[in-house]
Amino acid sequence: MVGSARQGLPSWIGAATVTRKMELDNNNNVLKEESLGKGAPNPKISDADLSFGERAFSAAGAALISSIIVNPLDVAKVRLQAQAAGVPYDGFCRTASFESSTILQDVKCMPSSAGTQPTCSPECTRYRGTLDVFYKVVRQEGFLRLWRGTNASLALAVPSVAIYMPLYDIFRNYMEELTSENIPTMTPYTPLVAGSLARSVACITCYPVELARTRMQAFKHNQASVRPPGVWRTLINAVSDIKGANKPQSFQSYRILWTGLGAQLARDVPFSAVCWSLLEPLRRRILSGIGDEASLPTVLGVNFCAGFVAGSIAAASTCPLDVVRTRLQIEKDPTRALTMTMRQTLVEIWRDGGMNGLFTGAGPRVARAGPSVGIVVSFYEVVKHALHSRRLTE
Repeated sequence: MVGSARQGLPSWIGAATVTRKMELDNNNNVLKEESLGKGAPNPKISDADLSFGERAFSAAGAALISSIIVNPLDVAKVRLQAQAAGVPYDGFCRTASFESSTILQDVKCMPSSAGTQPTCSPECTRYRGTLDVFYKVVRQEGFLRLWRGTNASLALAVPSVAIYMPLYDIFRNYMEELTSENIPTMTPYTPLVAGSLARSVACITCYPVELARTRMQAFKHNQASVRPPGVWRTLINAVSDIKGANKPQSFQSYRILWTGLGAQLARDVPFSAVCWSLLEPLRRRILSGIGDEASLPTVLGVNFCAGFVAGSIAAASTCPLDVVRTRLQIEKDPTRALTMTMRQTLVEIWRDGGMNGLFTGAGPRVARAGPSVGIVVSFYEVVKHALHSRRLTE
């Protein structure tokens, strides 16, 4: 299989630059590999020999770049889903640093009773789509609020992806080797299983930070002179709300930090299964067609395009579960937060908005997931390749 990452075979990048043929040794009945590419790396060394730390470093760098670039789309998605769940975005129409701008004067505002600030009309605070979220967040809260929750995104993405991608590599390598020797017909399904297992571990480990990020992005902060709460303050506030309602039950107050975990797993595990099931065959097919004529930028482009397509399809297909997860995470009523189930939430969303409700925020979710997966996969592969090349020259 071209581009296989099993032990002893080159990485996806190496697969496009080096071709190999398998010969049968008649004396020993074993397979030997003969490199056909000029200047090919030592076949005894492959990216499968990279340590978990090196893989984690590669993935963390990819997550850092991706989180910063796509965070505004994440804010737009969460705001649209939170609005559909009933989170109020009314208040005062302040124009951040754009008070004197004539470009942004078309929002209809009415004088307040105090006569100090204009009070927003429903049109001023109702989000009508992704671009409308961008426009109103920039006008009312400031440009940098589009990166609200970026610190939480980084605190989440760096360790999460640093766990997820290396574990996926390790699980896939092991299962491909195991199935190819014992159950060859199951080998094509190893990306699905490996992606699901790796994502489950990463999701459970880092979930409280995911909860904090969603709450930070969902709720509007109107006090310009007060700094919005960060990750730790958001988590402390969530626990404090439960402690106030259930003083004797200290365990219940900390259980709130994993509210919506079931919905998160129900979203992320299928997402990973769909994403890797599409991504692996797609890039293998493209790389096998390119062969040894591909340059490093070409292979990076292949990885980005395969990740973009796979991530977009996976995001669209799991959008209803993302809506459920968001609604569970932003629930501020202590009793409901601890008793709401996925099934009840799905029924509630269907009752309130029907099919449109289930796909609220699908646009920014798909627009975010495609580039995010593409960036993570391509950057991860190039850093692995750099580390691998460095080890070969030592």
